[in-house]
Amino acid sequence: MALILGLESSCDETAAALVTSERVVRAHKLAGQEAAHRPYGGVVPEIAARAHVEILMPLVEAALAEAGVTLRDVDAVAATAGPGLIGGVMVGLVTGKALAHAAGKPLVAVNHLEGHALSPRLSDPELAFPYLLLLVSGGHCQLLFVEGVGRYRRLATTIDDAAGEAFDKTAKLLHLGFPGGPAVERAALTGDAMAVPLPRPLKGSSEPHFSFAGLKSAVARAADSRQYRVEDIAASFQAAVVDCLIDRTSLATGRAAGATALVVAGGVAANQAVRGALTGLATANGLRFVAPPLWLCTDNAAMIGWAGAERFAAGLTDPLDTAARPRWPLDPDAEAVRGAGVKA
Repeated sequence: MALILGLESSCDETAAALVTSERVVRAHKLAGQEAAHRPYGGVVPEIAARAHVEILMPLVEAALAEAGVTLRDVDAVAATAGPGLIGGVMVGLVTGKALAHAAGKPLVAVNHLEGHALSPRLSDPELAFPYLLLLVSGGHCQLLFVEGVGRYRRLATTIDDAAGEAFDKTAKLLHLGFPGGPAVERAALTGDAMAVPLPRPLKGSSEPHFSFAGLKSAVARAADSRQYRVEDIAASFQAAVVDCLIDRTSLATGRAAGATALVVAGGVAANQAVRGALTGLATANGLRFVAPPLWLCTDNAAMIGWAGAERFAAGLTDPLDTAARPRWPLDPDAEAVRGAGVKA
């Protein structure tokens, strides 16, 4: 049994965890920064990086103490090496390098997206490769055929905004507060999803990709018109996002022959409307539906530790001169997409 120390600092969550290769989370410590960023309506990279510097090592020490182990008991150190806000990524990766060097342990440089992609296997031992994954978060919206550790075939991506980004921008437009995703979901609970006519970009298109920029613009126009209640705009927006996600994912099922399950991961995977609709889609296609528990959907160190455990078991470790990367596609060979640029 391997014991992995995982570190996460790619955005505004600082976290450290100890995870075993047998799917046991021995300890998990997380510090959020919502209060620091709330006045700005979004994450300020400089503030986030400084907070990571201040809190990461105390979290590591607390995690080790909770698990009752020392750094020398760890088999490897896994740290997010990208993609993300480069200042924060550098804090976590440099800390991981220092700890690995000091203890004479291997370093595993983890792609943050791979952390999300493999997180359902931490909570569900029955989930086997290959599976169809909807990875939907604040910065990414992709459909991936997950063939194994380090083996990802991208079937679709966003040509502009990610779904989570659209949630955050909608929350800001409607003055619902930060973080935006949960705020929009709460407002939608008391809204009429049919009240506001909003577009479903690319729905029904043979093009496999996502688009949410036009939906965001339509929300802005609806808010400016003052014709609708905030709750109705939120509910209508959420319904439009769900429709787009289901339509695009349904199209991808035809390109995922042999998939053992339909899986969702990432921050938006915590949205109950999204989960409910994907459950129905999986059933309609004869697939098992798998989603991590809510705490494992948002950024955390347990998923980094687990991805580290999976890579460590496969003999995939990294040198101490590994560079931090603001962009890092899971499928570097995927065809370039119109409009996506470096987000692809």
